[in-house]
Amino acid sequence: MMTEYQSLSKEELSALKGELEEQYREFQALDLNLNMARGKPSTDQLDLSLEMLDGLNSESCFFSSTGDDCRNYGLVDGLPEMRAFFGELLDVPAENVIVGGNSSLNMMFDAISCAYISGFDGCAPWGKQEKVKFLCPVPGYDRHFAICEYFGIEMIPVPLTETGPDMDMVEKLVSEDESIKGIWCVPKYSNPSGVTYSDETVRRFAALRPAAPDFKIFWDNAYCIHELTDTPEVLLNLFEECKKQGSENMVITFCSTSKITFPGSGVAAMASGEKTLATYRRHLSYQTIGPDKINQLRHIRFFKHVEGLKEHMEKHRAILQPRFASVLNALEKELSGLGIAQWSHPKGGYFVSVDVLPGCAKRVVQLCKEGGVTLTGAGATFPYKKDPNDTNIRLAPSFPPVIELKQAMNLFCICVKLAAAEKLLGE
Repeated sequence: MMTEYQSLSKEELSALKGELEEQYREFQALDLNLNMARGKPSTDQLDLSLEMLDGLNSESCFFSSTGDDCRNYGLVDGLPEMRAFFGELLDVPAENVIVGGNSSLNMMFDAISCAYISGFDGCAPWGKQEKVKFLCPVPGYDRHFAICEYFGIEMIPVPLTETGPDMDMVEKLVSEDESIKGIWCVPKYSNPSGVTYSDETVRRFAALRPAAPDFKIFWDNAYCIHELTDTPEVLLNLFEECKKQGSENMVITFCSTSKITFPGSGVAAMASGEKTLATYRRHLSYQTIGPDKINQLRHIRFFKHVEGLKEHMEKHRAILQPRFASVLNALEKELSGLGIAQWSHPKGGYFVSVDVLPGCAKRVVQLCKEGGVTLTGAGATFPYKKDPNDTNIRLAPSFPPVIELKQAMNLFCICVKLAAAEKLLGE
């Protein structure tokens, strides 16, 4: 039976530290070069979509359902059949969908750019307002925070609970401060914690009454169909809840096929109320005369319909499940009962979130790096890369083969134990 580290004497901890250092040196001697830093699909997952590349050739029909030649200019909102596809996936009307290029991150960046240049809801552009702030549920997605840093947006951390962001805090802040213009959300299988927002949380989002009339909820539904179990979690439809409140222009939903087909050449989409989309369409019209409709056509012919997409995602799940199981089994076997770490048990998405002893996350990541395993930088899941407790680490199980994951996790667990022993001995 494992003993909690906090109950060990200094002598016992010192002896344990020596044993762990020896195990660590053995891993260093293996000269590993493993990477769990980003949520990249594995080669096996990418291979699932290879047939799509054969879907169009010189003999193909390149006309859309409306008779438009997809090889030519036009259809800035995207192919009608692709808009309908994403509309069904997100459960929003097709007319409220704009289909873009390969990256939902690009569409999020561009929506912020639109707010800065043109402004939303008849308000002055954000770039001409004195101060712009965003609420950032933590731990959260580092690239959301990077966008804010790029635009000079002040970020306000909001704790992410088991039911979503702390809505008491969200409601209070947005109702009192008109410089708060938005909030980042990954509402289903959140990055990195795997949390899915509760029905109550979604309804409270729809009922927000912000002081800023141009406040926007950036609803990054990246993992809306990325299941890992037979009992998927269900996210309440924010767009429909907003319509009941007359606030559908407050939410902008994003998603893509980046982790479904090819991350470098997938298809992204956004959805919102007509007023918000009209502003964005004008902004978009100066950038392009039409998206890559050939790629959209390739995708719609490959999947045919959302049911085809769901069948495809079952193949992804078969590849991902053993990887996540390998990570979770190692955590349970090596760290359970020691009082030095706790972790998420996601039902979907791409990450496992681990909280180590306060003050130890950077040390764990450093030890792993020097032992041959690259992780996401400690602090990356917080604004400005500043985790106030230095405790959260994001693990990305998707890319390495299972045999490499087992090696990486063995080293990770040794590093968590070693960092904990060092900290407790130093107190």
